[in-house]
Amino acid sequence: MRFAGVAVAVAGVLVAAGAITYAVAEDGGSGDTPSAESADAGFARDMAVHHQQAVEMSYIVRDRTKDVEVRRLAYDIAQTQANQRGMLLGWLDLWQLPKVSADPPMTWMDMGDMPSAGEGSLMPGMATDSEMKKLGTLNGKQAEIFYLQLMTDHHQGGIHMAKGCVEKCTVGVEKRLAQGMVAAQQSEIDLMAGMLKERGANPR
Repeated sequence: MRFAGVAVAVAGVLVAAGAITYAVAEDGGSGDTPSAESADAGFARDMAVHHQQAVEMSYIVRDRTKDVEVRRLAYDIAQTQANQRGMLLGWLDLWQLPKVSADPPMTWMDMGDMPSAGEGSLMPGMATDSEMKKLGTLNGKQAEIFYLQLMTDHHQGGIHMAKGCVEKCTVGVEKRLAQGMVAAQQSEIDLMAGMLKERGANPR
């Protein structure tokens, strides 16, 4: 039953997937298209990158453990975030805006000068290249714990970014997606805390 709350939150996002990209074209009825420097575009670009790493991380752990609970969580995260990533990139296409920017990540949140953790960790919560490689070398319980710790950090960073969009974005449907990310990822953080405790570990 522990996945019930997460499943409901995930389902709410997936049900809307078929129509949400189209809906953004008419959202608010203003006809205004966000600029390449807007929070709307910046969030779409940065969160697409952030989500891609979560998808990769989740597929790695599914190959490193036979634990049904962790594999189910990883599958849910991978599917949800891949779906959301498609929406974000779809909006950039709809707005005819570039999917990459010469500006540093997080510039749209006035955090472009934030020191990067380096090694592929471009934004808050992202794992480094070394951490991703390490995850690919672990098996069983060790892989489960490290994945849950990495994903907890990842979700915390994602929530920070999503809250930024809720505050700064102007496209209503994107703001609503961001608010849904906050709720769903916090639910998963709570779930992962319990899973870590069961394995005698804590978030990092």
